[in-house]
This record gives sequence, structure tokens and C-alpha cells, in this order.
Amino acid sequence: MADLLARAADLVWSYPVVGLCLVSALFFTLRLGFIQLRCFPHALALISGRYDRDDEAGNITHLQALSAALSGTIGIGNIAGVAIAISVGGPGAVLWMWITGVLGMATKFVECTLGTHYRELDPATGEARGGPMYYILAGLGPRWRPVALFYALTIALAGFGFTCMFQSNQAADALRTHFDIPGWVTGLALAVLTGAVIIGGIQSIGRWAARIVPAMCLIYVGGAVFICCVEFARLPEVAALIVRDGLSGEAAAGGALGSMILWGVRRAIFSNEAGLGSASIAHAAVKTDEPIREGVVASLGPFIDTVIVSGATAFVIVLAGSYGADAPAGLSGISLSAHAFDQFIPGFGSVFITVAGFGFALSTMITWSYYGEVAGVWAIGRRAGLAYRVVFVGLAFVGAVRKLDVVISFSDLFVGLLVIPNVIALLWLSPQVARWSREYFARLRAGEFDS
Repeated sequence: MADLLARAADLVWSYPVVGLCLVSALFFTLRLGFIQLRCFPHALALISGRYDRDDEAGNITHLQALSAALSGTIGIGNIAGVAIAISVGGPGAVLWMWITGVLGMATKFVECTLGTHYRELDPATGEARGGPMYYILAGLGPRWRPVALFYALTIALAGFGFTCMFQSNQAADALRTHFDIPGWVTGLALAVLTGAVIIGGIQSIGRWAARIVPAMCLIYVGGAVFICCVEFARLPEVAALIVRDGLSGEAAAGGALGSMILWGVRRAIFSNEAGLGSASIAHAAVKTDEPIREGVVASLGPFIDTVIVSGATAFVIVLAGSYGADAPAGLSGISLSAHAFDQFIPGFGSVFITVAGFGFALSTMITWSYYGEVAGVWAIGRRAGLAYRVVFVGLAFVGAVRKLDVVISFSDLFVGLLVIPNVIALLWLSPQVARWSREYFARLRAGEFDS
């Protein structure tokens, strides 16, 4: 069963999903005139709070929405996933991760603009809820309800394995390996901490993420920057290797250029989730009456997640030479990243990576619990909200103490299937986003928002 599911997941995550995400991201980039580059300064102004207004609909600020979405994407994948991509695809996979990350900024812009535009306000609680199931149904019409329902149920189920159980399992494994902490202790800690945050809903998640996620990113990237400063003379050599290998595939495992591109793009999508539509659920809760603004803010996500945070991991691994024939035997994923840090900061690398991995796992679990809850409530009704939180917290413990081969393969398959209905809807609705974008930036240039 496990082998069959693993093969099915690999099939979905090969050329069908990877190709769909990469081609659509390129299409959105060209269709919107490189929106991810043009709107970058405006995105910084938005997260600074310059355009925030308390009388607008929504629940959280632009910075909190971005932080909440980032807490869902920045996780074990930025540490373990990057190491796996380099192990299988060689250093050139990093180049394709970066390319996909930059192009994915345009996809995130489209997703989160639509998620905010088609969101709905809960009449009982006043909470804003949105996401792909909302814009598939409202944007494409009632005939698409089965597709929207498929998306909602799929992301709710995938959240249990893809993030909850997988993240807790990897965090427990790292703590057990380096600190001899029993898995049940890690599982209990994650369950308690996750439950304490998610019980307050998206406002609690947004406040927590705005405080914790930027700090974790700075600490983690800071450790990598310190290593890069120590090895500054070698940086041009490393950058040249990444670019050369990315264009030729010569240093990739097995020497296959296609395999290297596939792994680079795949890990980037897993990391920043551009194309999955998941982040639009968090961004839909933002306090704004201008959906384009949230698309602009959301476009920063893949840049921070894939270019900066995953790039930091990649540089340390390549600097340490932990790839190809020189890769340490028996190490992969988070253990390989920890080994690479230890080459430069003996003894500290393992501690640093392990602690960072725990923090990133917790942040991902907290945000994805909200994604699954919103999807469950949309599909089943309000009664599903509390039930989803309780089950999620319970599975956080289970993931830390059990082997998860079948669960992970099942979740990987489901996550890949999310891309198909979401990207089809994005392509169909992209003319609307292009029109809204032109209108918004014309108003911005006219000074309409300066008062």
C-alpha cells in the first residue's frame, strides 16, 4: 500500500503538477507585466501599515496576514526539503528553486487577490473567510461546486498528514537524534502549543505569527549569513556552481538535467505553496477593502520563503560540499542540513538546526490547522470548526510517536491534486485580476489613497 501511494504521489508530482505550476507562473508573470517586480516597493509600504484602516472589513493587518501565510510555508521543508533537492538534483536544483520562487510570486498575487475579492463574512462572528473553494464557486459558477468541494475536502484531509503529522514527526526525530528527547515529549509539547494558539482563531494566529515568524526567519537566516561571511571568498565559486549546474545538470545526481529541474521546481512548490492556493485562505482574513493590496502583499511570500530562507539553507549545504559523491553517507533531509552547519560551527549546527526545525514545524502546523478548519467549515458547516481543531491537536501528538509512510504518501498525493483545480480556476479568472490590477494602480498613481 505504501509503495503504491508513493508511486502515485511521485507520478502526480512529476511533470503534470510541476509543469502546470511552472507554466502558469510564467503566464501570470507575462500577463501581468512582471507584477512581482513592479509592486515590490508598494508591498513594503503596505506591510509597514501605511495604508491600514480600522474601518475596513477583515480581521488582521497586512503584516499579520503575510506572517500567518509565511508561518504556513516556512517549515521543515526549508531545512529538510532543500537538502533533499540538492541530494537528488545537485546544486543546480537551487537555481530552479529560485526561478520558480520568483515566478511563483505572480501566482501568489493572483491567488490571494481572488481569495480576498471572493471572501465572505461570517454573519455570526464577523470573521472573513476565503480561499480557492470560495473563488472557484463564486467566480466560475454553481456548476463548479463539485470542484470546489473536492478542493475543500482535499486540503482539509491533506492538512492532517502533510503538515500536522509530518511536521511533528520530523521535529520529534531531530530532537530525539540530537538531544535524546523522547518522541512523546515533543508530541505533547507541539500539541499543547498548537492548541493554545489556534483556540483563538485567525486573530490569535495572526498576532502570534507577526511576532514569532519574522524573528525565526531572521535568526535562521542570520546563522547562514554568518557562515557566508566567514566563507565570503568562496561565495562567487558557489554561485557560479549553482548557475552552471542549473543550466547543464553536470553535477546533478545521475547527471539528468530534467531530473534536476524537476526536483528544484517541486521543492520550491512544496516550500512556498504557490499554485496550491492554501495561502489565500490566510490572506483572505486581512483588513482591507482593496483585494489587489493583499495580492501585492502575498507576492512577497515566495521571495522570502524560497529565495531567502531556502536559499540560506542551500548556500550552507553547498559551501560544506554536502552533495554528490562528497555527501556524508546515511544522512539526508534535516540531518544533512545539520551536518552542513556543523562543518562551520562545530557542535552548534546540530543544536541550531534542531531548535529552528521545531519552531518552523510549530508555525506551519498552527497556520495549516486554520486552513483545514476554514475548508471543513465551508464543506460541512460551522460544527466542523471545533472538531477539526481537536483532531488536529491530537494528530500532532500521534505524528511524533508513529511511523508515517502511508500517511505521508497519501498526503503528498492529495497536496499535488490541489494544484489542478486551483490553477485551472486561476487561469480562468486571471483576466479579471489583470483588469482589477490596472484599475488599482491607476488610482494609486492618481494619489487616491494618499489622504
